[in-house]
Amino acid sequence: MSQSHHVGQRISYDGAPCTVRYVGEVAGTAGSWLGVEWDDAARGKHDGAHKGTRYFTCLSKSPTAASFVRPTRPADAPLSFLAALNERYVVDAPGAVQGKSKVEFIVGGKVAQEMGFDKIWQRQSRLKELKIVVLDGQKVAMARSDDDLNDEGLAASIAETSPKVAELDLSRNLFERLGPVIEICRDLKDLQKLCINGNRFLDILTDDALRGAESVFGGVTELQLGETLMSWEELCLVASKCPSLATLLVGSNQLSSLPIMSHAGLPSTLTAVNLEYNDFTSLSDIASLTNLKSLRHLQLKGNNISAINSSPDATDVMFPPSVQHVDLSYNKVDSWEFIDKLPAVFPGMTGLRISHNPIYYSIDADSNAQSSDESFMFTVARIAQLKILNFTQIIATDRTNAETFYLSRIAKQLATVPEAAEDSIKVLHPRYKELCEAHGEPDVIRREEINPNFLEARLITAEFHYEGASDEGKKTRITKIPKSFDIYAVKGIVGKVYSLAPLKLRLIWETGEWDPVAGFDEKDDDDDGSDDEDEIMAEAEMEAEMEAEKPAASGEDDQAGRWVKREVELTDGPKQLGYCVDGSRVRIRVEA
Repeated sequence: MSQSHHVGQRISYDGAPCTVRYVGEVAGTAGSWLGVEWDDAARGKHDGAHKGTRYFTCLSKSPTAASFVRPTRPADAPLSFLAALNERYVVDAPGAVQGKSKVEFIVGGKVAQEMGFDKIWQRQSRLKELKIVVLDGQKVAMARSDDDLNDEGLAASIAETSPKVAELDLSRNLFERLGPVIEICRDLKDLQKLCINGNRFLDILTDDALRGAESVFGGVTELQLGETLMSWEELCLVASKCPSLATLLVGSNQLSSLPIMSHAGLPSTLTAVNLEYNDFTSLSDIASLTNLKSLRHLQLKGNNISAINSSPDATDVMFPPSVQHVDLSYNKVDSWEFIDKLPAVFPGMTGLRISHNPIYYSIDADSNAQSSDESFMFTVARIAQLKILNFTQIIATDRTNAETFYLSRIAKQLATVPEAAEDSIKVLHPRYKELCEAHGEPDVIRREEINPNFLEARLITAEFHYEGASDEGKKTRITKIPKSFDIYAVKGIVGKVYSLAPLKLRLIWETGEWDPVAGFDEKDDDDDGSDDEDEIMAEAEMEAEMEAEKPAASGEDDQAGRWVKREVELTDGPKQLGYCVDGSRVRIRVEA
């Protein structure tokens, strides 16, 4: 058995980091093996069990996170922080290596020359002036080594080499414990942002290096611990060592609930928490965050959230009014009841991202929503306090349009039930009474059912309108047509009525319905949602002022820009008229 490897050791093979979880023999093979868990969970072949025997357990829940490799396999050499810093910002600099005033790039098979890159690299190579250091995936395993020397050949220190670093990214490296990270940060007195995503640290809860770490992380306002697969208790312990922390990012950590910590809780200074791509199924799973009275931004993108509470009998969770911006995109919300309850859960919420949920793209019986545009309108109408939805500013005109559209859809639902049963529909729409007071009650038109055995049930009353008719009285003609007639037959009837060639006609069914104009979809950038909310609000105010300066319109023009009449052309073909139009009475425009 090899003595040069140990469980918990961090190794990199051809740039792919992993953690040793097992050292020993594997049944049916000769010699010793290393059982490793890859940081990239798609890289392995199993989860630590091989041919029915479990040799080790991975932190990752992926079934392909593990592999067996021979201890003799060549591994990448680990680096100290200063060695990686020099390699990244000095040795790799084109100007430093080539000594050229021009840097050559290959673009489309042709050599392109760019002037001035040597000066940029020279400035970056002045390590003492660096304020942002990115050593993501640079195989850093320690703070310093005996080979770290300064220009005088003496042992170099981090404080002397790069004393002005304010943002440090040490993600996806080879640290086994937090000690080396703390040692690196101890000499960075101006440090404000620390990223250690994707590392795999051992024994966080018992690591003595964390004692007194508050003095090291005293100025850190942003901490990133994503993809570390730490438990919530471990994440809270590390975050508690940053007394000035404002932003915490702990995405992709397989978290399914956030228990309340009896000790080492989150700092009360937190204003933003990012929990994207975890395993939450309800908002009650993160109820412990309601104790953060300064929390303003909450990102829950990419979880499995579909309910407010994990249990039907539980009391609804409620966050402090300080929470203004919530991201629930890419979850599993499939009920408008969830949307209706959000104002009670987040009473101070003015910005919401709810796109890429089933409710935005599936047909729902209680709303008839069939598109993201319509779902956008329903969401605006159901949540009165919203000012920003899916990165789109909501001005007064948008809200009025959304609420009247929503009322019209409620009226359609009410028309499907007897008047005595209207309350069963209204209870599904908590804002119905409030919206009626603001815009007036919608007209509920109930149509009497026709006996399908009667001839009347098989006829459609068609009102044809042709502006080109010579006689003013013949511009509009009403006739009854069997539903079974195809469009060719209908055109034959129209051609005879107006003395026109049937195959040179266009028949346009005027549905009489208004549809929202496309363009309400979110501006879906692949970012973390950290948009400039102040800038968005400023743009919203400017847009509102522009709307106010427009001359008042009347009639159908009031809908212009946001709504459009839906029309359907009845194209030539054998399809029956009854399948092309809805209802027993239709209006069809004739165009020659």
